[in-house]
Amino acid sequence: MMNPSGDEFKEDEPLAASMQAREEQTSPEAEGRLRRTAHKVSAAAGDTWAQTKEKAGMARQRTEFFLRENPVPTILGALALGLAIGLAIRYASSAEEKEIESKPSLGNVHWGFLSLPFLWPFFKSLKEKYRDSAEAVKEGVDRARNIDIHRYTKPIRKRWKAQTN
Repeated sequence: MMNPSGDEFKEDEPLAASMQAREEQTSPEAEGRLRRTAHKVSAAAGDTWAQTKEKAGMARQRTEFFLRENPVPTILGALALGLAIGLAIRYASSAEEKEIESKPSLGNVHWGFLSLPFLWPFFKSLKEKYRDSAEAVKEGVDRARNIDIHRYTKPIRKRWKAQTN
């Protein structure tokens, strides 16, 4: 029931009018019991929340410690989980494909050609980087060819000859 004039509201509390009507019906003794019960429930919920939060924090710390101490099993586990999910999706989708094949649709069209425009910039940058690295290797080979080996080896030959004679 709405009050268009708003005369029953006390101190900008919209529920004050309905609370006043209920207070008249309940005794002060029952109201005290309700408040104590509500306080107990609130305290119990707060304690439970604090315990849950503490346990979750401890579990997070233990998990983080385990992951930092054992990275190889973690990576292998993630790979195994990914493989299992991939296989599950593959076999689930292959069962659906058998059902779809019986229905006439665009299932025979290969949509892979749509990925080419999105992959073209990647291939182009890959080609440029390959060209740059090939040029760098060529420059390195040319520099290695231009090294005067005799400059470094002659003193050793002279000392070797001097020691053997």
